Amino acid sequence: MKLLDDAKAKLSSEVLSIENRTDLTDDEKVTRICTIFGTTCAALAVQPIPFADVFILTPIQGVMGKKIADIRGFSITDAGMKEILIEIASLLGLGAAGQQFALGLYKVGLPGLAGFTTIPLVFGITYGMGKAMDYYFKQKVKGQKIDKALFKDIYKKEKAKGKQKSKEQKEEINKQKNEFKN
Repeated sequence: MKLLDDAKAKLSSEVLSIENRTDLTDDEKVTRICTIFGTTCAALAVQPIPFADVFILTPIQGVMGKKIADIRGFSITDAGMKEILIEIASLLGLGAAGQQFALGLYKVGLPGLAGFTTIPLVFGITYGMGKAMDYYFKQKVKGQKIDKALFKDIYKKEKAKGKQKSKEQKEEINKQKNEFKN
């Protein structure tokens, strides 16, 4: 699918070796990754593809998780990523899946409203997921247990921050949205 290939190419060019950069702290790298992936997912989510978001956004969010793991020094094999994503999804519960379903409904029933509501929602979800995954990988590297309540709290707080941050990224989101249309 050209849309997914274009998104992967853009993400690859912007995040390929961020874990090796010495001019940023690991926290700055993670925040940058969450912002880049949030921007890309928001730009893709406003494309007129009802209910396909989960099939497009989820793999991209999985790549975001892999990059965060790389930054934190947590080694993931391709096979292991599936188990990690299942564990993270179970920690988040059905909330994220429900939000993806709501996006599909917006696109079918209220296409004009979808762009207005989709950008902050998808950016927030992706940003919050990234920050929650960061907590997850930091705990794994230390060999410590994941506190489910803390994980959900981080996701919820960072999702709200991400919704606000989407306003700062509006120009970049619109630029990418137009690139993906072509």
